[in-house]
Amino acid sequence: MEEEEPKNKLKKPFTEYGRYSYADYLSWQMDEMVELIKGKVFRSAAAAPRRIHQEISGKVFNKLFNFLEKHPCKVYEAPFDVRLPVKSKKNEDIDTVVQPDICVICDTRKLDDLGCIGAPDLIVEILSPGSNKKELKYKYEVYEESGVLEYWIIHPDEQTVMAYTLKEGKYIPSRLMTSGDVVRSVSISGFQLDLKYVFKDLD
Repeated sequence: MEEEEPKNKLKKPFTEYGRYSYADYLSWQMDEMVELIKGKVFRSAAAAPRRIHQEISGKVFNKLFNFLEKHPCKVYEAPFDVRLPVKSKKNEDIDTVVQPDICVICDTRKLDDLGCIGAPDLIVEILSPGSNKKELKYKYEVYEESGVLEYWIIHPDEQTVMAYTLKEGKYIPSRLMTSGDVVRSVSISGFQLDLKYVFKDLD
C-alpha cells in the first residue's frame, strides 16, 4: 500500500502554483528555505549557501552585532522571517515573507516571536549562484515599495558591493564599491564597513 503524501507538501514546481499568503506559509512542512514575494513562492537555489557566502555573512554580521551591542537596534541573520505587509498585518493578508541574509531593525515594536513585521532599516543580501534575479529584481522592488531604508547587495565572486538608499520612495544607488572602499551606512548612524576586511582571504 502506497503511503499518503503529507497534505502540506508541495509536489509541483513552486512557480506552477497561484498566490499564497503568510497563513499558507506557516502551514507548510518544508525541508528547504522558501520565501514569498507578492504571493509567489521562491525556494533556495541550493541546499545550503556556499562557504564564501557564509564567510562574508559571518564577517558582516559580526561587525554589525558588535557595533549594535549597546544600541537599541537589533541585527538578525537568516533564517529569520521578515513579513512585509501592504494592506494589513493579518497573516492571510500578507503575501511577502523574505529571509534576508542579514537585517537590522531599529523599531523594536516590529519584532515578535515569529520575526519582524514591517520594513527593516537595513537589509544585506549576499548573492548566490541562481539567486541573482531574485535579489536584483524581485527583492529590490519589494524592499523599495515596503520602505526598507537601506539595501546592500554583496557579490562574492566579483567582490563588489552596491548600496541603495531610499529617498522619496525610490532607491538611489551608490557607485560600485570593492576592496579598499568603506561602505558607510545611512540608516545606522556611525556604522561603516571596510570591504578590505570583508573580502580578505576568500580564495
